[in-house]
Amino acid sequence: MAEQKKIAFLVDTEGIEQVELTDPWQHVEKAGAVPRLLAPKLGQVQGYDHLTPADKFDVDVPFAHADPMDYDAVVIPGGVANADFLRMDRDAVKFVKQHVAAGKPVAAICHGPWLLVEADVVRGKVLTSFPSLATDIRNAGGDWADEEVRVCTVAGWTLVTSRKPDDLPAFNREALKAFGLNEL
Repeated sequence: MAEQKKIAFLVDTEGIEQVELTDPWQHVEKAGAVPRLLAPKLGQVQGYDHLTPADKFDVDVPFAHADPMDYDAVVIPGGVANADFLRMDRDAVKFVKQHVAAGKPVAAICHGPWLLVEADVVRGKVLTSFPSLATDIRNAGGDWADEEVRVCTVAGWTLVTSRKPDDLPAFNREALKAFGLNEL
């Protein structure tokens, strides 16, 4: 039997848009892969329903101890504070750079692409995000599109992006395809 694929979910400790973590996580599990929660430190991270605190989640691996080669794909949930803190974490940025350099797929939703901008991996890509990131993406050499989901295979790796929680059905569908998974 083939080894199960491992999917890294990259978050900070605060401000995660909970549904953008839990909904893709459930789809990854249903497809038979193993989701793992990566964050700056061990312990728990705080999910939010927009600005209202929601559930807490246990961290599997801190960024400093995570090897991008151990994971088949990456999911970057949004949340304004989550994404802003995440892009300032040197270990998270390094993880994404190495993952992308290996040609592995990434799926980022809402404010999640801020980490990709910080990692300088959007140059030449066409992607979508929460609209407030459009200028940042363009300034980093990417092209921004206002679409429910965008799949871009330019530059030797696949990037799946969406704008907001309402786009999750399309985001999940395209992320699973990019990850080589079929939902059961």
